[in-house]
Order: sequence, then C-alpha cells, then structure tokens
Amino acid sequence: MENWQEISNLDQYDTPLFVVYEDRVKYNIEMALALVSGDLSRFRPHIKTHKMGEMLQIFSGYGIHKIKCATIAEAELAALNGMTDIMIAYQPVGFKIHRMMNLINTFPDCTFSCLVDNLETAKEIAAVAKEAGSVENKEIRVYLDLNTGMNRTGFPVAENVVAFVMALKEISGLKFMGLHIYDGHIHDPDPAVRAARAKPAMDKVLADADELIKSGFADLKIVAGGSNTFSFYSGIESVECSPGTFVFWDENYNRLIPELNFKPAAVLVCSVISLPAPGILCVDLGYKSVSSENPIEKRVVFPWNDDLTPIGHSEEHLTLKHIGPTDYKVGDRIYGLPYHVCPSCALYEEAQVVNDHHQIEKSWRIKARDKKISI
Repeated sequence: MENWQEISNLDQYDTPLFVVYEDRVKYNIEMALALVSGDLSRFRPHIKTHKMGEMLQIFSGYGIHKIKCATIAEAELAALNGMTDIMIAYQPVGFKIHRMMNLINTFPDCTFSCLVDNLETAKEIAAVAKEAGSVENKEIRVYLDLNTGMNRTGFPVAENVVAFVMALKEISGLKFMGLHIYDGHIHDPDPAVRAARAKPAMDKVLADADELIKSGFADLKIVAGGSNTFSFYSGIESVECSPGTFVFWDENYNRLIPELNFKPAAVLVCSVISLPAPGILCVDLGYKSVSSENPIEKRVVFPWNDDLTPIGHSEEHLTLKHIGPTDYKVGDRIYGLPYHVCPSCALYEEAQVVNDHHQIEKSWRIKARDKKISI
C-alpha cells in the first residue's frame, strides 16, 4: 500500500493524534462536485463529519455556501464561517427550539431551516417563534422529514405526504421548503442493489413533489441521502445531495461503496506503550480515541501494519495480536484508519493538518464537537 500517510515531523507530537491531509480533502471535495456535474445548487454537504470552521472556509473557496448539520453548535459554526443557507437536519423539541430561535436572531443574514415530522411539533416551533419575537417578517423554514425505511425519524413516505404538507401550510409562522430523506439503512456493497432499494421511495417522493408543485409549491426542494446513496441521488437532477463522510472517507465506506473513488484523508496515529506478552503489544488508542460502537474488528484497521489484529479494548488502551516478522518496540508509532470517522473525529479537540511535504504544519479546532459554542 502506498505510504501517503507518513509524517516526517511526527516525533514532535504526542499521541493519539487525529491527522487530516488537506490535499486529499480538496481532492474529495472536487470529486464530490464532479458527481453533481459541478452544479452547486445540487450540493449541500453535511458537516457532522468534520465539525471544523477551517473546513467550512475550504468549502467557501469552492463556492459552497449551503450545508446540512445536526446540532445547534454545528449551525452556529457554519454561520460564523461563511455558510449562508444552513439546514439543521434534526427536528428541534423542547428547549432546542428556543436555542434555534436565538440562532436565527443572532445571524439575520443567514437562512436557517429545520426538519419536522409531525404537526404537533411543527405547531410548537411556530408558537415558540412567535413568543421569542423572531426576526421581523421571517417565517421559520421547515422541511418535512420522511421515513423511507430506516425507522429512525420521519413521516412515513408511503402515507399521504401531500395531505400532511397541506396541513403544515396552514400553520402560521412556518414556511414549507421541501422534503428531506436520509436512508442510512441502505449500505449494500453493490451500487445497483443500493439504487434498486432507494428507487421505490424516491419515485414516491418525486410523485408527491410533482403534485405539490402543481398545488403552488413552485420552489419545493428535495434534499436526499448521505454518502451511501450519493451515487444514486447524484443522477437525479431535482435532488440536492447531502453527503458528509466523503471529506475524510473511512474504512467502512471504503469497503461498502467501491464505486466512489474518494481517498482516505484522515488517520489515527498511536504509539506502542507496552509489550506485555509474546505476540502481544498495546497502543494508546482506547475508547476515548477511536469510535467504539462497532465490534472490535470494525473500529480501526492498520493497513500499513497488516500483521496487527485488535483483540482487546478499554478506555486508554488497545491491545493487538502480532503475527509476523516485524520487531515492534515500545515507542513505535503506528498509523491506522478509523472504521467510522465521524464519531472518531469528535473525540479530539483538534486535528493536526499535514501539508504537501508530509509535515504537520498547523492544527484545526474541532469546534462543533462541543454541545454549545455560544448559543
């Protein structure tokens, strides 16, 4: 495997490290834009993977100013870093509605929107907006979140979507923007199978959208998918695509989505801290440094050290079985690829950024890993 990961000044840094390769990030952005034929109106990247202001500034350099996010902190970070059309792909409930109102009033030059999937919550959002005294003449923009089979959130796509939207339209203080889909349950390795699974729900969505457009919703938008169904939705001209993981890519998608030629752009660097028994070594990559929601074999891989296999994991330690001729020593640095990069990134306060000369030259604060920035 090509040794693109090597860092020449790594001895100046402690581990574990979350490291980003800026040239690879830019390559991935350019690849993503190429999939939508360079049409910026069809591209709304999700920022939950990186949560960094510097990444948003790179987006701006490519003319990208609309994004999707999941938290109020991510939305605030976006507003602070040049994004002007910010979708909070989450249905706010309880006090989160008040935080969203504060966000809208704090950044009047930005357009914010959120998701809803039931009329009761939609009415609560409208009521809180009126009570909060939101920006004059500015309705709260909402998208209808649709459940296409993931069964996480959303109004069932098979039900009467048009009737729901008509009822939503009657709620004073809200402005219906369009339909939202996230189908993270579709992750078959064969892109044809993924497309076949996504198509029936999308056909229903497109039919509903056509009916709504005929009923007067001329500017209706459809925001659909993540990285897993990006290749399918990028071929539908009326859809805004919203991948997130593409910026860093990870081992999971590298295996599951072979048709997308994104490059891994983030690695985890750890150190050997102990050789407790023959054929066993331990590195400083515990639960607190790599996402651990998957089984142990699907947390981190070591493609440049394929003689290492994870066998034990705890808060500050990862124990590895060693079968091979390599003579590992305490203090050796080892590069790994996270299996799920998004929550792994969120475990670090900052990312170290590598330049074209294989040196760490700066760091980027992973600011929106915080639950709150100021709002």
